[in-house]
Amino acid sequence: MAGTNPDIASMSAENQTSFADLETAFASESTNVDSSNEFPYRAISRSAIWATVLGAFSLAGYLSIMWPVLALTGLGIVLALFSLRSIRKYPNEFSGRGLAFFALMMNLTILVTGSSFHTYVYLTEVPAGYERIGFNMLRFDGEPDRYTEASVELDGKDVFVKGYIHPASGTGMLNRFIIVGDLQTCCFGGQPKSSEMIEITLKPGQTMKAGDLAKRKLIGKFQLNKFPKTRASFENQVFYRLVSGSDSRLK
Repeated sequence: MAGTNPDIASMSAENQTSFADLETAFASESTNVDSSNEFPYRAISRSAIWATVLGAFSLAGYLSIMWPVLALTGLGIVLALFSLRSIRKYPNEFSGRGLAFFALMMNLTILVTGSSFHTYVYLTEVPAGYERIGFNMLRFDGEPDRYTEASVELDGKDVFVKGYIHPASGTGMLNRFIIVGDLQTCCFGGQPKSSEMIEITLKPGQTMKAGDLAKRKLIGKFQLNKFPKTRASFENQVFYRLVSGSDSRLK
């Protein structure tokens, strides 16, 4: 108790220094490991992937029958912007900035060009001297089925109309057939009402192929048949006729 052994004191100091060095080294190593493994994997943004998928599907919107598919580009744009925001906010967790930017540009391009294309077609598809009509002008909402007041005004006029050939018209190359306004009444909705059909009689020598789901563009003189016979007869089962008709592209 009188004093401390210098050798013991020296050993104690050396041990303390060694432990301190080991602790510092361990802490440094732990820090390096933690910093390198804090985010070992960055996931590709799912929003970017879905935005790209929607853009690819929306390419079908260039087809006239599929134009509503262009609406998918709106969702694609939203998802791409959301993805870019998430990647910017959490750069250590998400990757795919390039994919998200590509999806954004793709959806914007398809939306603008697709909409412009269909607008141009709509504004230029009706030949001069013809009036555009739609089945919404001819369809009577009520019972019993009858012709509409709008169809009375159209009687005798040169008109342009688009529709699908009804399967009951026959197969192969047809000179005379029935068209309806949409695929539901054409192929998936059963027998359409008389006010939902137009009987087409093409010019002599002209025919049109039946059996597909293509939308036809037709021109001709509209005739109202106010007193059709029984609907069991194909000859007189409709209120409306288009005579001396032809494919509008041949005009």
